Amino acid sequence: MSRVVVCLALAILIALPVRAEISGRVSVVDGDTLDVGGTRVRLYGIDAPEQDQPCQTELGTEFFCGTWVSGQVRGRFEGQHARCIPQTTDRYDRVVARCAVEGQDMGRRLVADGLAYAFRRYSMAYDPEERRAAARDAGLHALVLQRPAQHRASPPRARLPVDAVCRIKGNVSRNGRIFHLPGQQHYGKTVIDPARGERLFCSEAEARAAGWRPARR
Repeated sequence: MSRVVVCLALAILIALPVRAEISGRVSVVDGDTLDVGGTRVRLYGIDAPEQDQPCQTELGTEFFCGTWVSGQVRGRFEGQHARCIPQTTDRYDRVVARCAVEGQDMGRRLVADGLAYAFRRYSMAYDPEERRAAARDAGLHALVLQRPAQHRASPPRARLPVDAVCRIKGNVSRNGRIFHLPGQQHYGKTVIDPARGERLFCSEAEARAAGWRPARR
């Protein structure tokens, strides 16, 4: 190899940006975006619903599934320490990275739990997890909604009224099926896991009709 070629290769390597690892406590922005140690990070290879994206339950009840997903992600990762390996940056100048908490790939877990889709336009890394999640109707796969990219590309539609957002938490515990209302003692720390049959309700009547009973406090 000539000296000119070697020098050119070294010059290219020097010019390439150094993709330093990002680490720090997680603050969840939405279903696929985090602040990690003060750096805004978009999780690589996944796509989660927008905050105001509507979806429907099997009973036809509409709610903002992006808001629900964000709450689920907070329940899993908020305040934990993450390590992220940058892959690229997006058009909003966010770092796009693969992140892990306690050695567990965050994107992989969210897709496996049905809280995000594999973003196949950019990566097939989580395609198997999405297929398995869809097969068991996990999370978003039990709802009726557009894929997030389709929703973003669609003409704006009228937003749902605020009171259409489903906030009643249907929890499954050793005491049976119990629903928690906003303001009750254990509402804040109750995390809904669709894989266990847990869900959100839009009214007390809907929760009771589905077989849940109210929490005592």
